[in-house]
Amino acid sequence: MNKGLIKLLALLAALAMVAAACGGDDDAGSGELTPINLQLQWFAQAQFAGYYAAVAEGFYEDEGLDVTILEGAVDIVPQQVVASGAAEFGLAWVPKALVSNTEGAGLVNVGQVFQRSGTLMVSWADSGITSPADWEGKIIGNWGFGNEFELTAAIEQAGVEVEELVAQNFDMEALLNREIDAAEAMIYNEYAQVLEAINPDTGELYQPSDLNVIDFNDVGTAMLQDAVWVTEEYADNNGDTIEAFLRASFRGWIFCRDNADACVQHVLAVGPTLGLSHQTWQMNEINALIWPSAGGIGVMDQGLWDQTVGVATTQVPELQGVDIPDSSFRTDFAEAAVAALNEDGLDTTGSSFAKISVTLTEGGE
Repeated sequence: MNKGLIKLLALLAALAMVAAACGGDDDAGSGELTPINLQLQWFAQAQFAGYYAAVAEGFYEDEGLDVTILEGAVDIVPQQVVASGAAEFGLAWVPKALVSNTEGAGLVNVGQVFQRSGTLMVSWADSGITSPADWEGKIIGNWGFGNEFELTAAIEQAGVEVEELVAQNFDMEALLNREIDAAEAMIYNEYAQVLEAINPDTGELYQPSDLNVIDFNDVGTAMLQDAVWVTEEYADNNGDTIEAFLRASFRGWIFCRDNADACVQHVLAVGPTLGLSHQTWQMNEINALIWPSAGGIGVMDQGLWDQTVGVATTQVPELQGVDIPDSSFRTDFAEAAVAALNEDGLDTTGSSFAKISVTLTEGGE
């Protein structure tokens, strides 16, 4: 065999080794992604847009994570899913997770994404209900299932006696049919459902001027809602993964703040149950629950924590008389994530955020 042929064969062998190595790196790179499950509270909607954006935009992959988002349902309790080990991360309202902790769940809040409560009480403008004091003698709807305690705290604070607290479906039909005087609603969902309905007197959609709204953030009985929870054991042993997850998730929410329409499309791609205008409304209102975040997105505000615990321990039967330790939340992971994003030049406080105007359509389509 001549030297030229030997050199050619050697070159081909080297190229083959390089190609194999490159292919192996790709496979290894995929294998190195850490699998993570995130359990939502409900089905896919803009309430969770930041997490869907982090998947679609590759933010989780950039952090070495392969995140599977698990949708919620009526019979799914996210914090219990996390406690069981079926998901590493779960989203839950603070008082609900604290109740689970009294049952031995051992959960810790590592990212308080929502800085404000999204719960409202909605009534017709002609009802004259403009404050909790006006609930006196009225029929008031609520969902139960742990969603009612901002309301019961406000009733107690106002010193009123309602005619009846009635179980309300997760819709606004009872209010639309005037079966109740006030209805519980999330600002990003059920409130919009009323504004997507036709007013039979005008033949047009109902308008905000047709309604009165009581916001529990203004009343002072609001409790913290969507937060990121893990088990204490997981927090003690997986700090790098938690920081990576929060960095990517916060980046997703920043993307949704600055690119709301794109985020709506990400949500519609995975969960087209709700229409475009409804999801756009929801995205706008969800952003307003997150931004501004004075201490940086996901970092717990001690005052809001104290208010939440104060309401929870007087209203939630399972938490009455329970000493809720501050160790139920940790800020170190979120603070580290925010610091890294700040170094990347991202705006983590959203101090200049302002809501946009959204035009709803019938049925939210």
